Amino acid sequence: MNILENISLKNYNTFGISVNAKRFISVDSVYQLQQLLKIEKDLFIISGGSNMLLTKDIDKLVVHIDIKGISIDLENENSAYITVNAGENWHDFVLWSVDNNYGGIENLSLIPGNVGTCPIQNIGAYGVEVKDTITKVEAIEIATGKLVLFSNEECNFGYRNSIFKNEVKGKYIITSVCFQLTKKDHNINSSYGAIETELASKNITKLTLKDISNAVIAIRESKLPDPKKIGNSGSFFKNPVIATTHFLELQKKYPTTPSYKISDDQVKVPAGWLIEKAGFKGKRFGSCGVHEKQALVLVNFGNASGEEIYQLAQKIKQTVFNQFKIDLEIEVNIIK
Repeated sequence: MNILENISLKNYNTFGISVNAKRFISVDSVYQLQQLLKIEKDLFIISGGSNMLLTKDIDKLVVHIDIKGISIDLENENSAYITVNAGENWHDFVLWSVDNNYGGIENLSLIPGNVGTCPIQNIGAYGVEVKDTITKVEAIEIATGKLVLFSNEECNFGYRNSIFKNEVKGKYIITSVCFQLTKKDHNINSSYGAIETELASKNITKLTLKDISNAVIAIRESKLPDPKKIGNSGSFFKNPVIATTHFLELQKKYPTTPSYKISDDQVKVPAGWLIEKAGFKGKRFGSCGVHEKQALVLVNFGNASGEEIYQLAQKIKQTVFNQFKIDLEIEVNIIK
């Protein structure tokens, strides 16, 4: 096994944070990973690096999951059951699905990261969550090296949440994810966010999976920075869910507060709107800041440390709480 020493992780995290791994190895098969687990247990797992903020050098053995491959396990008249290995790029898989007329994840186009991390925080966008297409998740138990299957129900999916962020965090390494995608009678979801506006601007009325994917890509590119150009991890905070009574009080002071009804008792408020109202949108603080087009995105302008970005996040949290009495929850995994 080729274990490297003192390797920079700058190119392995989308924030572009320059920290070092004391030891580093990239694995490209389940077998290789199982062999590694026979001699090493204290690992730091990294895949696409899209949902983490590194604030220090990593002393543990850093294992880059680079297991590739897509296979169609079963097809019937209505569905395709597809296994995708953890190292596949998420957006590339979405485009592959759209090109093959497999429906269900087209609204999740251009989300950064790899397939293996998509179940961990149950990625979602434009009215769709990945949990609605996942049938099972395959993972290796670190303690034993055995392959374990988690059914959809066993994953305990919630809003940007799963069992892998809670009960079994740090105990398993996801190696592949199985999806059930539609082959016909696709459930085209165009009503969320700006999708309908984008489609109308192109005079598109007879919708295809490609149309939805292209619309989402256009919207995301217009609002979100490319991590290859400006370091970022997409949405840094979760959209908070508050009590309806709290929202009604908030609405008295801010009549135009946007919201999404969750239930009679709960309302979701966009975190980006709260951050913008708190005065942070487009502001720069040294080498980091808040993106000018989307206040939900914190950015590294080139030389920021992870700690600088973390402290900015804390400042935003405190200011939003002081102004709105809403406690923002960080979505990104902070490595301290």
